[in-house]
Amino acid sequence: MQAKTITVVIDENGNSTIDLSGFQDNSCAQVADDFRGGDRVTKEQRKASYHQDARSQEQQETSR
Repeated sequence: MQAKTITVVIDENGNSTIDLSGFQDNSCAQVADDFRGGDRVTKEQRKASYHQDARSQEQQETSR
């Protein structure tokens, strides 16, 4: 099992970023929502691995 890493950075202006790695099956979306709480999202950028995991999941479902 791959280690899961969550990195939260808060800059001097109070802006924060969350970086998630090691999550499978796009479960990172739920983790990110949990960290955000009621905060407003101004920008969301998904890593290439997110899209690769989604494509792999689709291929597995269609091959069944």
